[in-house]
Amino acid sequence: MERRSIGAGSLTVGAIGLGCMPMSWGYAPSHRRGEESLRTLHTALDLGANLLDTADVYGPYTNELVLGRVLRERRSDAFVSAKVGLRAGEQHVVADGRPGYVRRACDASLRRLRTDVIDLYQLHRVDPDVPVEETWGAMAELVGAGKVRALGFCALGAAAGPGAGRSGDRGYRSTVRHLERAQQVFPVSAVQAELSVWSPEAAWQLLPWCAARGVGLVAAMPLGSGFLTGTLRPGAGFEPEDVRARHPRFTAHAMASNQALVAGLRRVALRHGPEVTAAQVALAWVLAQGPHVVPVPGADRAHWAAENARAAEVRLTAADLAEIAGLPAAVGAWD
Repeated sequence: MERRSIGAGSLTVGAIGLGCMPMSWGYAPSHRRGEESLRTLHTALDLGANLLDTADVYGPYTNELVLGRVLRERRSDAFVSAKVGLRAGEQHVVADGRPGYVRRACDASLRRLRTDVIDLYQLHRVDPDVPVEETWGAMAELVGAGKVRALGFCALGAAAGPGAGRSGDRGYRSTVRHLERAQQVFPVSAVQAELSVWSPEAAWQLLPWCAARGVGLVAAMPLGSGFLTGTLRPGAGFEPEDVRARHPRFTAHAMASNQALVAGLRRVALRHGPEVTAAQVALAWVLAQGPHVVPVPGADRAHWAAENARAAEVRLTAADLAEIAGLPAAVGAWD
């Protein structure tokens, strides 16, 4: 698998990573199986998808514990991306950017991950009660202490969250302001944001900022939370704990309307061979956005991880990209 740079070439990873969240948080609880999660992680590493993206809040904590079981054996094969800044409460999560909390949370993540150093430590959310410079400064101290190699900044959901506006402008303008402030304290090596065929806003508003500074963009949810794989049926429903059960793009009406996107991806896939899937075309589109973009599709099964990793072999033509650009915008938005 080809390699891509994060942070002005200081760190290199496989062209495609693995989002580990579905293994223990966010999606259907009935699908979570520990041994299958381990097989999924090993498969990703075997195929060069070495950026493993996790967070302490996933579970909470159980996601890091699962990764720790694999890292104990294969630390040298993996690029570990972890996050800090969100704490799980009884009914919700809250931002916590206090420097003391950041230091304690990092030590706890290192123990659960069974490693001495985290390759990329990302600020999951900005705490509105703590200046971002204070939080980022505490994270920079972790780099100086040898516990972290590089720092990243998450902008997940900025374009689709409540009140963000249809174009995502307000959310990402705020993110860029925070990035500029953090950059004055310590270099930002990567920005993580949702980026996919049905949520392309980050390509317009965050990617130029990253490209101008040699900052990597970690593309979260590049498969549209599973929709762009074409395996979800409109009206099938989701388990109550699944975040998609409350997402406006996953109502039966929206899913039926958005089938045009999947159909378009399948048309492109057929031109590349009978074995190429809509999901692989969706990932290839993300890779085509720039040489420093690394998608981290979520997977909780080894065969999905293998399919995703092979997407790095799909090379979209100018005609393919033009056809995808002409697909209808996704139906369903938070506002």
